[in-house]
Amino acid sequence: MLSTTRFNSWLPRVAAACAACVGLVNVISALTPNIRWRGHLLLEFEPVEAMRLFHALALPAGAALLLVSPYLLRRRRRAWQAAVWLMVALGLFDLLKGLDVEEASLSFLVAGLLWWGRGAFYVRHDPIRLRGAAWRVPAIVLGAYLLTACAAFVASPHAGFASVRREAADLLLLDKGPIHFGDELSWVPLGAALLGVLSLVAIAYVVFRPLAAPRSLPDAHLRRSAAELVRRHGSDTLAYFKLRRDTHYLFSPDRRAFVGYRIENGVLLVSGDPVGPDDALPALATEVCRFSELHGLELAALGASERMLSLWRQAGLRTLYVGDEAIVETAVFSLEGRSIRKVRQSVSRLETAGFSAALVDVAHLDDVTASELERVSSLWRDGASERGFSMAMDTLRCEERKDGSIVLARDADGQVRGFLHFVPAYGRPAVSLAAMRRDRETPNGLMEFLVVRAIDLLKGEGVEEISLNFAAFARFMHRPRNPAERVVGRLARLANPYFQIESLYRFNAKFHPRWEPRYLVYERVRRLPRVSLAVIRQP
Repeated sequence: MLSTTRFNSWLPRVAAACAACVGLVNVISALTPNIRWRGHLLLEFEPVEAMRLFHALALPAGAALLLVSPYLLRRRRRAWQAAVWLMVALGLFDLLKGLDVEEASLSFLVAGLLWWGRGAFYVRHDPIRLRGAAWRVPAIVLGAYLLTACAAFVASPHAGFASVRREAADLLLLDKGPIHFGDELSWVPLGAALLGVLSLVAIAYVVFRPLAAPRSLPDAHLRRSAAELVRRHGSDTLAYFKLRRDTHYLFSPDRRAFVGYRIENGVLLVSGDPVGPDDALPALATEVCRFSELHGLELAALGASERMLSLWRQAGLRTLYVGDEAIVETAVFSLEGRSIRKVRQSVSRLETAGFSAALVDVAHLDDVTASELERVSSLWRDGASERGFSMAMDTLRCEERKDGSIVLARDADGQVRGFLHFVPAYGRPAVSLAAMRRDRETPNGLMEFLVVRAIDLLKGEGVEEISLNFAAFARFMHRPRNPAERVVGRLARLANPYFQIESLYRFNAKFHPRWEPRYLVYERVRRLPRVSLAVIRQP
């Protein structure tokens, strides 16, 4: 296993269940009378006021343990610390409030279990947030206390300050105080109890939040390092897309490999395959797992190739087929034959209308042409932002990214009306399609015309493979292997009006590409809906 801990460790689930059980048992014990003979025996060692105090303290401590238990399930280190202290305290309270040996034994036993399995609670917490908790927690407690004190004062305005102060504390601890609430104010004790529970929930949220992942995007130095690794080892057709400016980077300890990622919906979503030499990738996978674990994030990778599946599986992750990448081999592509006649007709129609195509390097784009491309792109997007994450670029060019080619289409008047943007795959004669844009007023078939002309032009530049669009769930729709895949294929067709799933496949299929599967890598089946939502929400 490349991960530093086991993703499916049983201990956090058992610990969370046991902590919840201990908390519930102590809440019930605090709300029920003590066993009489044990109380008489305990009175020989402590006064009755102390018994009442420990009886009152057991209730909020048990409720706090109930709130801590979900965070144990999430492997939060601070929750583990709080749970151990709460269980030790509850064990002592149980003994001192009524010699409840059974409850005390259960508390001490589960505390021992947590101490034994302390290594399973590895999600760390931000020190800055800990300093924030130093004032937020007292503020929450003070606010709840003052609100309850105001309610007690309204119920009995003639009561003394000491009575109001004691009543507020008793209400929050679900105990009876010196003030009686009449019919109109009979709801106050219940309201105070709910306020106390909400205060504990708020405190738990403040205290147990995980270590925040970096929010600031990589600086110029990190971007240059990533670009250099892509140029050395970026043979995968999706490698160049990691140089998007909205992508975060995580490097291996020796800085010889990296992944591009984004965080969405509590998921660390890796873009495509890691980039680097093969011998550096296991250490990088370990670092990615460690990073996601320490920050309490679900780990997933979108667009992983078959070559990298074994690496992710060694890290304890699962894989799910999500679609195919269409790759056209320029040497065998031809417009001859009945199966491609519609494409041939589109090309002929555009040529008759006076359209022509040209190949331009991104580094050699002049300002006038670049402005025309931006205008066409803006018309096509119609106000929408660039999308793609792992399979598209965010801009045509920037200071650190000048590689790539543009195949542009001009009309009979010489005006740019559409273009294709291609980025390189290093170490192999291949390019990847990064953007397809056209003026919406152009004739139908312009994209087919551009793809055909791009194949011819890039073939002349020595390019042997062109990666076109990614077709989601293509196999499920057109080559299902079992009934379950057929069902998914039908659902994908139903979603076509919203996501253009089948339309994109049909466009790619016109050029008779080679289909290469791409996968979604994820941790746990029960978290797959969260991962899917994170994928959908990516720009």
